[in-house]
Amino acid sequence: MTKLCIFCGANYSGDPLLANAIDTLTDIMLTRDITLIYGGGKVGVMGMVADAVLNKGGKAIGVIPKFLMSDEIAHPNLTELHIVDNMHQRKQMMSDLCDGYITLPGGLGTMEEFFEVLTWLQLGLHGKPVGVLNTNGFYDFLLQQLDVMVEQRFLKPVNRSLVLSSSDPVELINLMDNFKPKTDEVWFRDRNLT
Repeated sequence: MTKLCIFCGANYSGDPLLANAIDTLTDIMLTRDITLIYGGGKVGVMGMVADAVLNKGGKAIGVIPKFLMSDEIAHPNLTELHIVDNMHQRKQMMSDLCDGYITLPGGLGTMEEFFEVLTWLQLGLHGKPVGVLNTNGFYDFLLQQLDVMVEQRFLKPVNRSLVLSSSDPVELINLMDNFKPKTDEVWFRDRNLT
């Protein structure tokens, strides 16, 4: 991976474990010469990630829709800032620019971004790794819900395995580097049913 898209919140919970994880993740990115692709804001976790990359001498590319320029307060010091018309264009451009995705703690927007690129992967629209950095157990229930979807036969096990997760940024990046997409092309049909 040379460009990593990070989905994360425009808020910050104050969790020092999250701050440490961001520091470790951005260290790895700089060591491996990985450019940050993200939502372009300077607030919350978004701003923390961008600041960490920039302060360490890395590259950060932001993509932000016009209507969020004032709400999320676009980061003024990015390597590049792309201003788009809407959220759909934002997600498409971030996806076009990156080689993989990591989801850090966030809210509804972060979840929506995560599930959209995961769905695109399931459909074969891209073959990029989708990772979840499960800092301090933040995504435990989300990962458990995916397992419930498998148990209830709404999600195939092979498609559940598309979600790479770890609480350790180093392990997560290594999982993503070794990712080989394998999806079930008949994800919408259960062969065991008549």
